[in-house]
Amino acid sequence: MKTYYFKNIIILSLFGLFSCISFSQNQNESEFWKKVRFGGNVGANFGNSYTSILIAPQAIYQVNQFVGLGAGLNYSYSEFDPNNNSSVQGYKSNIAGGSLIAIAQPLDFLQVSGDFEYLHVNRNFDNPAFNDTYWVPALFLGAGYQQGNFVIGARYDVLYNDRKSVYQNGIQPFVRVLF
Repeated sequence: MKTYYFKNIIILSLFGLFSCISFSQNQNESEFWKKVRFGGNVGANFGNSYTSILIAPQAIYQVNQFVGLGAGLNYSYSEFDPNNNSSVQGYKSNIAGGSLIAIAQPLDFLQVSGDFEYLHVNRNFDNPAFNDTYWVPALFLGAGYQQGNFVIGARYDVLYNDRKSVYQNGIQPFVRVLF
C-alpha cells in the first residue's frame, strides 16, 4: 500500500512541476511574442511580355526601445517573353534566399539599419548558353526617416558587384513597415 501511495505522490508532484513549467513557459512566450514585429515587402509588376513577383516577409525582435534584430526570407520570380521577336532574348529568373537584419533608432525620427542578404540566383534564357546559377551576398547599410511603424530611406550595398548583383545599382531606396 505504501508503494502505491508513494507512486501517486511522485506522479502528482511531476504533474504539478510540469504544469508550473508549462505555465511559466507560456508567460515567457507571450512576453517574447509581444516584442516581435512583422513586416516585409510584397510586389508585382505586369507589363507587355513581362512579369515580376516579389515576396519578402520579415520578423524583428525588439531587444529594447532602441535596437531590433531579426530575419527575413526573399523570393522573386521574373519572366520576359519577347513574343517571338527573334532579335530579343527571353528569360525566366528565380531568386530565393534569406537575410539577417539589425535596426537601431538613435533618435526619435532616425532609423539606421544593417541587412545581410544571401541569395540564390537561377536565370534561364532562351539560349541555354547564357543560363546562370549562383549565390550572391549583399550587405546593406542604411538610414531612414521613421514615423511610427513607417520608415522611408535609402541603403547602400557595400558588397555590390555589377556583374552578379540582382539589383540595378548599389544604392536603393526602401520603405519599411513593421507591425
